[in-house]
Amino acid sequence: MNRLNAKIASSAKIHIFFPEKMFLQNRYFNRNLLKTQFITLLILIPLGLTGCKTETISTKSSTSQIPAKVAAIPTTPQLASPTQDTKDKEDMRLLKAASWSMLPGWQHESLLPAWNTFMQSCKSLERRPSWQEVCTQATTIRHTSEQAVRNFLENHFAPYQVINPDGTTIGLATGYYEPLLKGSRNYSSRFRYPIYSTPDNLLTIELKDALPDANQVALRGRLQGRTIIPYYTRAEIENNRSLLKGKELLWVEDEVELFFLQIQGSGRIVLEDSETVKIGYADHNGYPYRSIGKILIDQGELPAWRVSMQSIKQWGQQNPAKLKSLLQQNARYIFFRELSADLAGPIGALGVPLTAGRSLAIDPDSVPLGAPVYLSTTWPNTAQPLNRLMIAQDTGSAIKGGVRADFFWGHSSEAQTQAGKMKQQAQMWVLLPKQYRE
Repeated sequence: MNRLNAKIASSAKIHIFFPEKMFLQNRYFNRNLLKTQFITLLILIPLGLTGCKTETISTKSSTSQIPAKVAAIPTTPQLASPTQDTKDKEDMRLLKAASWSMLPGWQHESLLPAWNTFMQSCKSLERRPSWQEVCTQATTIRHTSEQAVRNFLENHFAPYQVINPDGTTIGLATGYYEPLLKGSRNYSSRFRYPIYSTPDNLLTIELKDALPDANQVALRGRLQGRTIIPYYTRAEIENNRSLLKGKELLWVEDEVELFFLQIQGSGRIVLEDSETVKIGYADHNGYPYRSIGKILIDQGELPAWRVSMQSIKQWGQQNPAKLKSLLQQNARYIFFRELSADLAGPIGALGVPLTAGRSLAIDPDSVPLGAPVYLSTTWPNTAQPLNRLMIAQDTGSAIKGGVRADFFWGHSSEAQTQAGKMKQQAQMWVLLPKQYRE
């Protein structure tokens, strides 16, 4: 990936077009200068450009839109003041102190699977001051048992309920999985659709150092002469294969499956010789994710209660002439990289392999990445309770807000089915080390 970090002579004029043209006439042109110039740009362009690993086909952004057939969780925790000063941790503004008794089914939950997943998180968390002590102490448990893990969590962590910006406590849980596609390393009449690696001409302009409020925002673009313009859209990439010629990582046989591979952010490709290639998210083209499920609802093609990954695929089979146009309305395009074959699972935003049934994608502005999260929801398309300790190991461009989660189901056919159906009401509690600071 190319990043802007160049010095250009004082007579040069740099144009930045996103989509309005801006001019920089300075002695030097470098990344820090560019960051400053993009302040106005961020106001003009409402792009949700976060470095995400996963996305979702969720068509609902507020709790009022969740299907009524999913039973509400009958829990009304009382408001309490956090035990920490919120100025020491901005994330705490969407958390409120709770007690262990507020967590539905906590005393009956099997904690060992999540504990093993948390120990994976510690490989990344142990470098952070707020987590060093608790991760070090976790390794001292000699005889790991349900009771030992429960005692450790209750003695070293404090539960905080995740709340929405409007103060409500019920949100949305969706699901994602690791797709399995058939493919090849070479183009053929059967394997016609390319999976691309990161293009050499994709520029990333990071703004978080120059703009305190920018958080993880980064702009993507490309140079056209001395003008920085938006990168190619999905439609441009798919309609003109020459744009990314030579960056084909693999080829697959189904364009719809490829589209959903990009939504999931990772996958496994089974080659003709039965070799399985694992691939993961590398980058994106800089456009906000747009839900094709919501498009189908808005156009009257599918009722909201029917929208799922399976129903969208079925619609595509029944409407082949409309399919490409639909897919290309989501301008966002994902680039991939090949992963080590011995990885236990896809790599999440935390940088560790995900665990089926225990890894959760969250909004890091609401829940600290890497933290244990107690999720109270229901099994897909049912009112059967699903209360489980998860670990926040991933993020997603559509996973935004306080009580918002994406449940990683794994890579089996059952995982695909469950992930495609999951749109459930949920409540969440994040477990933070006592005296948490970051």
